Amino acid sequence: MQDEKLVLTDEWDKTFPQSGKVEHKKVTFHNRYGITLAADMYIPKKNQKKFAALAVAGPFGAVKEQASGLYAQTMAERGYLTIAFDPSYTGESGGQPRYVASPDINTEDFCAAVDFLSVQDNIDKEKIGIIGICGWGGMALNAAAEDTRIKATVTSTMYDMSRVTANGYFDSMNEEDRFKLRQQLNKQRTVDYKSGEYKLAGGLPDKAPDDAAFFVKDYVAYYKGRAYHKRSLNSNGGWNMTSSLSFLNMPINCYSQEIKNAVLMIHGEKAHSCYFSRDAFKKLKGDNKELMIIPGAVHTDLYDNMDVIPFEKIDAFFKKYLK
Repeated sequence: MQDEKLVLTDEWDKTFPQSGKVEHKKVTFHNRYGITLAADMYIPKKNQKKFAALAVAGPFGAVKEQASGLYAQTMAERGYLTIAFDPSYTGESGGQPRYVASPDINTEDFCAAVDFLSVQDNIDKEKIGIIGICGWGGMALNAAAEDTRIKATVTSTMYDMSRVTANGYFDSMNEEDRFKLRQQLNKQRTVDYKSGEYKLAGGLPDKAPDDAAFFVKDYVAYYKGRAYHKRSLNSNGGWNMTSSLSFLNMPINCYSQEIKNAVLMIHGEKAHSCYFSRDAFKKLKGDNKELMIIPGAVHTDLYDNMDVIPFEKIDAFFKKYLK
């Protein structure tokens, strides 16, 4: 299969400084929907015949120049060959129309990243793990239930995008609420088809109102402030989807209790979304599953706060299970 021709920037345009301890290059790979994905590869600067490898993605609506790239570069400094990739339809990756999200396609994106890593000459294909951040934590867990090649999975401040779409924050929606949401989204489909343009769903204000919930202020401080990026939809007033209908109708993690390989779930004690990780962890089986709650941490602390993200723990976890 021939990959799409993507336009990739040569400049270092990340929201974090470049490390001198690793080599960096742009790579592309395709998924089984025929979409070509763009990724940043980070390679440790040490002589090693075969590396353990990690694929990283998230948060939902973000790009590889933000949190996922920070995780990937940091783990490469610790000796792993890593890639941080843009999901289908997002950032520098391919796919039309832009800014579409799908439980199925986005799970496939992780599996496609494993395809790519599995055939690299400098990778031990029996030592591949994944890291999913925020909404991509849910996708990572979904991929781990499907793809037995994934030997170890880390979810960081996990969101279950299908659950929050169908049930609302803190499961506040009922059947009537969902019906009204379906009516609204399907009405918009008609408008979009007529206009030939796809309207983005949701969005962050440039400045959070004083009475906004803390998690909204938290997101605004991250995406509009310290981690703004021109290709990140969350930084530019939208979410990574033109419609959330697929997430209403297609729940993820239906079979997470069947994951046999290792899982580490990390969440902040004060993160509004902590219930996602707690509930998802209850389904997991086996003594190779662990939930780590970071005292006092809020949601975006686990995006980019190097004083909070437990990289020592993540490193020890992968060293234990990618052996």
